[in-house]
Amino acid sequence: MFLKSLIIQNGFTIIREIKFKKGINLIIDETKNNSKTSSGNNVGKTTVLRLIDFCLDGNGENIYKDPEFNKNNIAVENFIKQENVSIKLTLIEDIGDSFSKTFTIERNFKKAKDRIQKINGIDYKNTEFSTKLKELIFRTDSRLPTLRQLISKNIRDEKNKLINTIRVLAPNVITDVTYETLHLFWFGIDINLSKDQFIRERNLELKIQARLKKDSNLPQINQALLIANKRTDELIALKKKFDVNEDFENELVLLNKVRKEINLLISGISRLEIRKELIQESKKDLESNKANIDLEEIKNLYARAKVLIPNLQKNFSDVLVFHNGMVEKKIQFITEELPSIESELKKNQQNLKELLQTEKRLSDIISKSNTYEDFQKVIDELNIFYERKGVLEEQKRSWELSIQNIKTIDTKIEAINREITSKDELIQKRIAEFNSIFSEISSRLDGVHSLLSADNSEGVYKFSMSNVEGNPGTGSKKSQMASFDLAYIKFADSIDLPCLHFVLQDQIENVHSNQITNLLTEIVEEVNCQYVLPVLRDKLPKDIEIQTMEILSLSENDKLFKI
Repeated sequence: MFLKSLIIQNGFTIIREIKFKKGINLIIDETKNNSKTSSGNNVGKTTVLRLIDFCLDGNGENIYKDPEFNKNNIAVENFIKQENVSIKLTLIEDIGDSFSKTFTIERNFKKAKDRIQKINGIDYKNTEFSTKLKELIFRTDSRLPTLRQLISKNIRDEKNKLINTIRVLAPNVITDVTYETLHLFWFGIDINLSKDQFIRERNLELKIQARLKKDSNLPQINQALLIANKRTDELIALKKKFDVNEDFENELVLLNKVRKEINLLISGISRLEIRKELIQESKKDLESNKANIDLEEIKNLYARAKVLIPNLQKNFSDVLVFHNGMVEKKIQFITEELPSIESELKKNQQNLKELLQTEKRLSDIISKSNTYEDFQKVIDELNIFYERKGVLEEQKRSWELSIQNIKTIDTKIEAINREITSKDELIQKRIAEFNSIFSEISSRLDGVHSLLSADNSEGVYKFSMSNVEGNPGTGSKKSQMASFDLAYIKFADSIDLPCLHFVLQDQIENVHSNQITNLLTEIVEEVNCQYVLPVLRDKLPKDIEIQTMEILSLSENDKLFKI
């Protein structure tokens, strides 16, 4: 799938229409470095990448919450939210065939009923939108990986994607199992992977067991039950020796039954409250990780510092907002079970209230009965042991349920692991095929034969980068990313694996000029792809024919949104 065009509209007025082509697509910032107040960081060149990302189900916040806009971020936010601004992205299956199948994505920045979120003119809700895009691009309906995870390496505009080649997802949120699912899918190993979900469930059960241990462990409970059962049997035998009327006996049986139900209900409520408390503690821990720094104060500080230090790096607020956004998503994920827990708690507490009323009524009846004092003592002690048994049996049930849940989860995880391991030969074969391309491109770009490997020594496939020369410091991170991204497209085409045939790469200026020249004039042209680069004109090597690669020119006087 290739980029065909991107249109920014205000109502029926087209603000920008950007047409893409095969090969290098340069978004040129014409800002000159001869001015102390001109930085090239506020004209909107990186925003083009983020608008494409927005159309591919991104949340769009980085369009206006980015240091690129400096003092103008509020103006941009007001413009795209309050004005009738919409973005249209058209993708095409084959950029070299004008009759190839296309589809158009249209989104705006409104909320609720005013929101536009269409694919080929059909409006989709949030989850439906992402699912439909995933089906169109990757020809799969599998739940995992998500669309956003799959395309993460194709849009390198955020910090974690600019410093990591393959671990490109949000930090502090993603597990090794999530990466295993993603990386295997990248290489055409499409398995029904739910390990991440099962491991989260397993961790929750372990937390429940930790709480249960505060009262007692399972062996202690079993021993206590033996003693309680023995004494209960003794008291029942003793009770039978008394001669009491049938009504009194029936009331006692009913009272004991009600008390047992009360104990079971109390234990069930306790388990629900433990689960609720664990979720709330996790939420509190996550919220405490949020940085509560006054971003407005930091922004003003940076603005003042910029006057004194023109080349000051301004990425603090970006990292902070990004971090807090990821934490908020994780909070939403772990608290989604709370409503059902609270509903069940409310129902159980109401039932408990009714049972307690019944218990009081029966207790009052029995206490008024004209029976023997010794018999009453036996009954009182028997009730105490019934209560103890009820509590112990519920604790035992909670332990056994949790242990069984872990066994069930472990069985599912082991089945998935066996399924994955059974494909190890295919996995290693695919990686070898990829490395033959990756190593060749990387050696041409920066003189290092980079390679990818996957190790399953701990039950989870972990993909990692290295090089034949054994010197991880050789070459630059940016050139490794470029080599990987281009090699992946070439590899995917070789085995007919659906993929995005475009890479959006920010901060390419950090690559050595010789590597940029090699990348732009030779390597990209050999791959069936589009390489979209926002770049300052002054940072490009002088020997490159920029005119043939340029698709958009921006400047301080001609910014992306023209505001």
